[in-house]
Amino acid sequence: MARMEMSMEQADFAAQTGAPDALFELGLIYATGRDVDADLVVAHKWFNLAAARGSIPARTYRAELAQEMSTGQVAEAQKLAREWSQTH
Repeated sequence: MARMEMSMEQADFAAQTGAPDALFELGLIYATGRDVDADLVVAHKWFNLAAARGSIPARTYRAELAQEMSTGQVAEAQKLAREWSQTH
């Protein structure tokens, strides 16, 4: 899968549809701090959502991030993903 390199606004808008590529792109944005402050918890949330919708690269990125995060951070990211899923 090619990176789309969307702006934050474009990725956020596209993610509202639940498209795995857009969710993955938001994960990249937050993991790298492109257009936003880097936030591993939020990045993990987006990678988790993308992985749940079939994105294989998101599974890899999520696993890599989880190794750098505390158990509490991973739990918070999973909570955020569940909350997002309930409203989208």
